Amino acid sequence: MYVIFGAAGHVGHATASALRRAGREVRAVVRDAKQGEALAAIGCDVVLADLNDTEAVARAINGAQAVQLLCPVPRAHDDPAAAMQRTIDASVAALRDAAPPQLLALSDYGAEHPDGTGITTLFHYFEAQLRPLDSSLTFLRAAEHMHNWARVLPAALERGVLPSLHHPLDKLYPSVAARDVGELAAELLLDARPSRTTPRIVSIEAAQRVSALDVAHTLEQLAGRPVVGWEVPRADWNALLHSAGLGERHASLIADLYDAHNAGRIDVEAAVSERRFGTTTLKEALAELLPRVRGAEVTARRTTRD
Repeated sequence: MYVIFGAAGHVGHATASALRRAGREVRAVVRDAKQGEALAAIGCDVVLADLNDTEAVARAINGAQAVQLLCPVPRAHDDPAAAMQRTIDASVAALRDAAPPQLLALSDYGAEHPDGTGITTLFHYFEAQLRPLDSSLTFLRAAEHMHNWARVLPAALERGVLPSLHHPLDKLYPSVAARDVGELAAELLLDARPSRTTPRIVSIEAAQRVSALDVAHTLEQLAGRPVVGWEVPRADWNALLHSAGLGERHASLIADLYDAHNAGRIDVEAAVSERRFGTTTLKEALAELLPRVRGAEVTARRTTRD
């Protein structure tokens, strides 16, 4: 049995789907029953559990051959760092008592740094807490997800301006499609290896690095309207993030992350990683996002009229 936490998310759903196509039994762990409907439709055993509930996590991993674990970022929490640490501690406590033979943790580029990288420092903590477990351990470190641009696409389409915290706008940075991360995770889970003393570290990014200007140009092509990149001044970052609904502490973590990005600290740890490359292009990823953004805009307009 392969147990996938966060199975309703972009990465988790891709992993569960790939494992089901390979004929494996999958237990998809979600937080509410509605999230599990699509997973049940592809033959997953759907269970409800919260990663903050050690007993629920223990029940979910019971009998597991392999487990895929994540540490979700709590967008609405006043203190996301503290919330993430509690989530990590609760889930690791369950794994410590009944470690599965194989464990894959979804991590991030830059997780090797213990400090100075904003929210990515939580993934360093995540990896550190998992290392002592008696499991064959894989850390799958992914570059920035392409679908993160969905947060600013509505404003970019409306105003023709794409705000970016990547400085300068023509700086190339690694990114990857969530689907490619999930499918690689399934491949790694199926590639069972004997337990070893050091974790297997695998990195994934797209075959080509992109810049914020590339994103603006690609969006312009797909939308059929002018879109220019805007290098948001550093002094305005927190205000922009607050306007997107992030609290003060969350905004600071994101600002610190992009400071590290722009300083070149968020990248593949090439010396220790097995490097893999996703096949999804930026254009393909944005083309998938646009209908959802436009659909949300139509729904919002209808709600406003009603």
